[in-house]
Amino acid sequence: MKRSSSTPVSLAIIANLVISVVGYESPQYAVVHSESNFEIRVYRESSWMSASSDEISFEKATKLGFHRLFQYIEGANLNSSRIRMTIPLLTSIVPDAGPLHSSAYLVRFYLPVKFQLSPPVPLPELNLLPVRWPSHCVAVRKFSGFARDNNIVKEAEKLAVSLSRYPWANSTDFLAKNGYSIAQYNSPFRIIGRLNEVWADIEGCQSESAAMY
Repeated sequence: MKRSSSTPVSLAIIANLVISVVGYESPQYAVVHSESNFEIRVYRESSWMSASSDEISFEKATKLGFHRLFQYIEGANLNSSRIRMTIPLLTSIVPDAGPLHSSAYLVRFYLPVKFQLSPPVPLPELNLLPVRWPSHCVAVRKFSGFARDNNIVKEAEKLAVSLSRYPWANSTDFLAKNGYSIAQYNSPFRIIGRLNEVWADIEGCQSESAAMY
């Protein structure tokens, strides 16, 4: 594959790469609290490659962002390095940060352990940025089916309602003001047994388990 970002790439081929949860590297975490409809995780420090988008559609922003990230992992970087696919594909939604106070989106690719400390530099025309996340606490709600423009907000609201009944009630305001992320684990060609998650950063989840982790 040529290194130029203008090389046509079949979105069907791209979509096929996110196939299943088994066999792919993913960010490491420990579960420190679990309920029937959500759990609290402490994620380790990790590096991601990020593609920003001002699209008004979550679905379109995710597709176009992943298109750029796919070129990067296929060798559109200064080292011409091929990078193995990881999961999940994470799309962060930031309220009021886009055009006319619409949401802005950041589509993120988790870098494999091999590249965590020294990610290959993306070609400039891809407009990608590496992001180093510190260890942090995340509230997670799982949901099945497809992540769509018409259901992701409802799923985020359900997570906020669940958190409001527990010590993380203040996180509901944070979620509304600062946004949340949608983690997708499967190819769009997989119809049944799909796994998606809503992620929301929270504070105050420290416990003995978290300290040991």
